[in-house]
Order: sequence, then C-alpha cells, then structure tokens
Amino acid sequence: MIRKLSMLFAGALLGATAVTVVNGANGVSANAAGTDTYRQLAIFGDIFERVRAQYVTPPDDKELVESAINGMLTSLDPHSSYLNAEAAQDMRVQTKGEFGGLGIEVTMENELVKVVAPIDDTPAARAGILSGDLIEKIDGEEVRGMTLSDAVDLMRGPVNTPIELSILREGVAKPLEITIIRDIVKVKAVKYRVEEDVGYLKITSFTEKTTNDLKEAIKAIKEEVSEEDLKGFVLDLRLNPGGLLDQAVNVSDAFLERGEIVSTRGREAEDISRYDSRAGDLVDGKPLIVLINGGSASASEIVAGALQDHRRATVVGTQSFGKGSVQTIIPLGENGALRLTTALYYTPSGQSIQGKGITPDIKVEQPLPDDLAGRDLTRGESDLRGHIQGEEESEEGSGSIAYVPQDPEEDEQLRFALELLRGEKTDPAFPPNPDKAVMNQ
Repeated sequence: MIRKLSMLFAGALLGATAVTVVNGANGVSANAAGTDTYRQLAIFGDIFERVRAQYVTPPDDKELVESAINGMLTSLDPHSSYLNAEAAQDMRVQTKGEFGGLGIEVTMENELVKVVAPIDDTPAARAGILSGDLIEKIDGEEVRGMTLSDAVDLMRGPVNTPIELSILREGVAKPLEITIIRDIVKVKAVKYRVEEDVGYLKITSFTEKTTNDLKEAIKAIKEEVSEEDLKGFVLDLRLNPGGLLDQAVNVSDAFLERGEIVSTRGREAEDISRYDSRAGDLVDGKPLIVLINGGSASASEIVAGALQDHRRATVVGTQSFGKGSVQTIIPLGENGALRLTTALYYTPSGQSIQGKGITPDIKVEQPLPDDLAGRDLTRGESDLRGHIQGEEESEEGSGSIAYVPQDPEEDEQLRFALELLRGEKTDPAFPPNPDKAVMNQ
C-alpha cells in the first residue's frame, strides 16, 4: 500500500507555530537607528537600483522587495516571515478553521490527486466524490505536472463558484465529469471516537474552533459510554503542527483544575505573561494519556508540557518537535502582515522546550512499514538552520520520527495507551501523581 502524507483541502495549517495576533502596528516602539544603520540602508538602495538596471532579465520590483524583507526576517530564525496580502489572507482563513472550497482531504499518487476522504456534509460529499477517486483534470487543466499545493490552490475559491473535476474511479471505464459548487467548508479541529471503553480525542490543529470542537467531542463520548464503563481518555497530539496560543491554553485548561498552564517571556525582563487554568475538569478527573511524536510542535507542546508538569496526564510516545517560540502576527494593512518571533514560552515547571522538546514519560517507538523503511522521517526544531538556541538544548537535540499509521490496528503507540488505561499493562509513570506536580516557584 502506498503511504504518502496527506493534507487538508485548506492547506497545511500554520506550520509549527504558536501564534498570537495583534490588531495593528500602532504603539510599536523601536530604538532610533544610528548613522551606521542608515549607511547600510543606503548600500541596500544602491544594490536594489543596480539589480533593477543591470540584471540580465528585468526583475519584478515587488518581488525584489518582498524577497529582501523575507531575507532579513528568515535570517533571524526559521519562523519569522513576511506575509504578503494573499498569504496573510490564507493565514486568516486557516486559523478560522473554515474556507471556501469543496471539502476533501487529498494526497498525491502517481502524479494525480487522490481523494483520501470527503468531509461529511460538504459540496464534495453531496456531489458523490468517494475515497480513492483520482482527480486527473481541474477545470480542464491536467493535474500531471502540478504539485499538490498547486492543485489545492486551483480547487479552493470563492463561495458559490463552480468547478469541474475529471475523476478516474476504479471499476468505471470512462472518466467522470463532476461539477461542484464551492461552499463554506468547516474543518473539524478535533476528531473523536470510542475505543470500546476509552474515549479517543485527536486534535489535528489549534484553530479558532478547537476549544468548542473539543467540548463537543467530550460530551459525545460521555453520552456514548457510561461513567462506570469509561476507563479514561487518550489525547492524540501526534503530527499536530501547532496554531493559536489561546487555543492551546484553553485545551490545557479543559483538563486542569488550577495552576499555571504556560508563561511567555519576551525581550525585556518585565515582558512576562502567565496563563492560568480555572476550576473545571471536563472529563471529571478520568485518567488521561497524551500521545506525542516528532510532529507534535509548539501549541501541542504547550498542552503536553502543562498536563505533564501538573501530573494530570501521562505522556506516551517519542520526543516532540521542540519549538518553544511564539510568533506575533502584526497586520500591515493592505500590505499583508509580519510574522515575528516575540517571545519564548515555558512550561509550568519553568522549563523551555526550545530545541529540546517534551520528553515522554513512557517512550514507545512506532515501527515504520516496509515501504518507508530507511527514509528519514525525523522532525525537530534543533535541525532547522538558524533556529534560536534553547536554554535546555543539548547535543541530543529535539524531535523524533513523525509518523502515524492510518490503520489503528498498526498503531503501536495507541495500543500501548489503551492497554495502560485498561490495566492490561503497567508502568510506574501511570497513573501520574498530582501531589508530585512540578511547578516553577
């Protein structure tokens, strides 16, 4: 079976990041630039004019300026960047968790777009798109030769606009021509199911919808399994790249009764923000296991770190990505937005995970299938060129293999968690003892 990374039709969500958003750039202060700074800017202006006048082919002025800005920002760290108007709009769409499109999860296979699954109650599902369908043409344009991102961009678009897909379906001799009218697609940030006597919660992203989706998922599980029979919950944060900081705080708060969740510390000594939990554990103190791997980054690590330090949950899996920085999105009006690293975050014990990651309480490796054997699927902040050196970072670095099998029957990390909750396996780290919580004094 061919295994390839899939992406939601909305596109890859934010990357590995914890994001805060400000309403404007007013009030931002900076130290006055000195004479040397202005001299360097004059050099930049001179080079810019020479490139415009003498480069072998006439360059685009806008692209030159944007590239120069991005060069400045990416030289700071891998997560600071300039978002032009189009990219800034895409980011706003992704953080809202809804977009104008068809509603399909797709991957690339044999140069065609393969439908992994249509999302329930979306234009694609209503039009009869099925899992396994291969899209060979989009509005008459051949998919072969496109990247997955190119194809996704073509399929996304304004609400109430039509799109024609040419579909190859197993068992059907001729391509199917299907016209779909785009509509608002709401992506569930939390997927859930009941594993006999255990509630399984998978957070795929931290968007504006995550907290509400989590509450609805917990409520549904409680309605399906009685209080007496419910052994506990698995919170799956594997392959979760991050998202909004406030949503990470809210998710952590859903399982905690009190205490600090995370703190952020900026450039100045007094620039410290602390986020605390409020009374009210949504799962009523039921045992909780958190799954992480090398694809668990930033906002995911905030949640895992808070629940681990409070000894509210046992963390199972492999070392997380290790991205402990916070990016502030600063709107620039019609010119887009600036994504700038403005702080580092710290777990309740006062530890920075920048370049280190969250170390699981119980390490459980996930074996790779034969068709992925030998491939490097390890992901970690410490491997990124120009990353901010973490206070706790060592030669071991951060991250681990970022792989989760699609078939739950092959998921060794999930199986281990379920067996722990059911008492079929034992480990000194489970259940954790809240009296031994590690808090920063």
